[in-house]
Amino acid sequence: MNDNKITMRKSKFKGIFNEVKKEWQLYVLLLPIVIWFALFAYKPLLGIVVAFKRYDSSLGIFGSEFRGLSNFQSILFGVQREYFWQAFRNTFVISTYGLLFGFPIPIILALLFSEIRSEGFRKITQTITYLPHFLSEVTITGIVITLVYSGESSTGIIADVLYKLNIVPIGTKIIQSPNYFRPMYIITGIWKESGYDSIVYFAAIMGISPVMYEALKVDGGNKWQEIRYVTIPGMAPTLIIMIIMRIGKMLSVGYERVLLLYSPNVYSTADVLSTFEQRLGIESSDFSLGAAVGIFNSVIGFALVIGANAISRQASKTSLW
Repeated sequence: MNDNKITMRKSKFKGIFNEVKKEWQLYVLLLPIVIWFALFAYKPLLGIVVAFKRYDSSLGIFGSEFRGLSNFQSILFGVQREYFWQAFRNTFVISTYGLLFGFPIPIILALLFSEIRSEGFRKITQTITYLPHFLSEVTITGIVITLVYSGESSTGIIADVLYKLNIVPIGTKIIQSPNYFRPMYIITGIWKESGYDSIVYFAAIMGISPVMYEALKVDGGNKWQEIRYVTIPGMAPTLIIMIIMRIGKMLSVGYERVLLLYSPNVYSTADVLSTFEQRLGIESSDFSLGAAVGIFNSVIGFALVIGANAISRQASKTSLW
């Protein structure tokens, strides 16, 4: 029995070796990517150990005192618990709003693009909507701040419109008001990424067979029925994959955008896990607590991905689309 297992294992390794030998050029081309991931993606994972230690830079990671789960207890139930749960709540709320309002917009854009018959006009509109994605976060946030700025000598265009429509009380400094940070952050993200994200959905729509639309027209279907019974089911695999990826990133709120838009005045609604981690690890030089926050964020994100994947499988089995 053991001899058979050893023989099968040798045959398996021999088959792999022969395959690599046969296609060695491809594996040579793959080698730089493997080295890059090993050095810059997997080697830094050793830093996870910091979360379980009282890190001392003079002693190094492995020479520092081991503390077990005390760093996690400190952020969850100890001195830092108030600020941690505030950051966790803000991260979850901003991500949820971003998912509810930001996820459908690229799909709607893709549907609108697919209805434009003039190819030249479609390319122009797509280019206009794609453009913000290629601008840096500094540029985008700078434009947003200029538009909503409320000062003594000048007022941004959007702020002025909001004042005149009585949506925002006159004289309110939108940038420094906690109540307006989340809408400003989410709208900025929608403006920046919706056009670019619509590429995936537009490609999925273009991949649907025209025969399906023609068959529905023969049956007397209208435009809304085309979208409901042909377009959306045809996009379902893409939608499921994108929603899983989006849910997996729910606790990964854009660090740069938050950092550029917020100030201590709006910490109550703007401070998220990534900025809280940065303040603990870098500004306060408490690398152990910062690493613990990062691990907690990653574990919750992993759990969300597993949950979303399970839901999507169930949705596929029950044919909800």
